[in-house]
Amino acid sequence: MADVLHRPPADRATDDRSTAELVQQAGEQISRLVRDELALARAELTEKGKHAGFGIGLFGGGGVLALYGLATLIAAAVLLLGQAWPPWVAALTIAVLLFALAGGLAIAGRRQVRQAAPAVPTAAADSVRADVTVVSAAMKRGRRS
Repeated sequence: MADVLHRPPADRATDDRSTAELVQQAGEQISRLVRDELALARAELTEKGKHAGFGIGLFGGGGVLALYGLATLIAAAVLLLGQAWPPWVAALTIAVLLFALAGGLAIAGRRQVRQAAPAVPTAAADSVRADVTVVSAAMKRGRRS
């Protein structure tokens, strides 16, 4: 687009192009503009993808360390209860509590997944349909004029 805006003024002889030539030139410029915009978007997404990948890796590493910390706390709870009860009863009690907590989380998670269904982006699809309707109506009005 910049080459069109900054080219030297054409003389009258070269500026007498036909409508077909002008339409063809506009099509080429639009095509080049779309390709350039897509290349820019691709480069931007690649850069953001690199940062996101690195961040996800760090987040995963933190999650693994948190899991080990939780396991250590569970072991400490078993050892603490083992002071008052036989060790097998302490371990069994902690295991039952953990399974009950896991079951509650699974039920809550299933409820959330059911609320997310269907996985179709209905709002976006409705918006596209509305856009198509508006453009179609504008084109029909333009033909009648």
